[in-house]
Amino acid sequence: MKDPIIKMQNVHKSYYLSNKMEVPVLHGVDVEIYPQEFVAIMGESGGGKSTLMNIIGCLTPADKGSYFLSGEDIAHAKDDYTLAFIRNRKVGFVFQQFNLLNKMSALHNVALPGAYGGLEKSERNKRAQGLLDQVGLGDRSHHKPTELSGGQQQRVSIARSMINDPDIILADEPTGALDSQTGKEVLDIFLGLKKKGKTVIMVTHDRKVASLADRIIFMKDGKVLDSDYKISL
Repeated sequence: MKDPIIKMQNVHKSYYLSNKMEVPVLHGVDVEIYPQEFVAIMGESGGGKSTLMNIIGCLTPADKGSYFLSGEDIAHAKDDYTLAFIRNRKVGFVFQQFNLLNKMSALHNVALPGAYGGLEKSERNKRAQGLLDQVGLGDRSHHKPTELSGGQQQRVSIARSMINDPDIILADEPTGALDSQTGKEVLDIFLGLKKKGKTVIMVTHDRKVASLADRIIFMKDGKVLDSDYKISL
């Protein structure tokens, strides 16, 4: 068996209110995810799903515990610069609300993270056009987000997540703002990315979406209740 691309042990995370009161969110989480897996994360609101995703994606550090990403020990990475450096090399993000810049074309939205990843302008624009071609929007590359449908905007978001060729794609409710048919088309893109060797990790409340995953990590009250959960529809 391959080594896990993500391995967390005894991970804890708390947030602090303005009055310095501690709000524990994750309580000793253990997670292993393997290369080319499509994993869904499910659970009740407030159960720790988003916090777990933020730690996986190096958006925030864990308070306690170990975290190995592609075999690299990053539990010590606490400052924003180090986290951003790791994030830009390893992880692509797709969000429910797309998070595109309305004043920029689809091409420039996709290319933008490439600048942070150190790509020259010509190279990142070339990559961006190729990625838009892959998601079926090659002829819409100069359109702004306001000129695109919701499904098209999410396709742009997926293309953007791939600009630095990350090993891992993190998707937070990526079909939540889409109708069922458009959502299916977007999910087909994620399944295609898995076939191309990417590891896809998706937070979702949708049982139908989760049923397509190889397995489901089910969380409640900041703990993993089941890391090999299955849904049969």
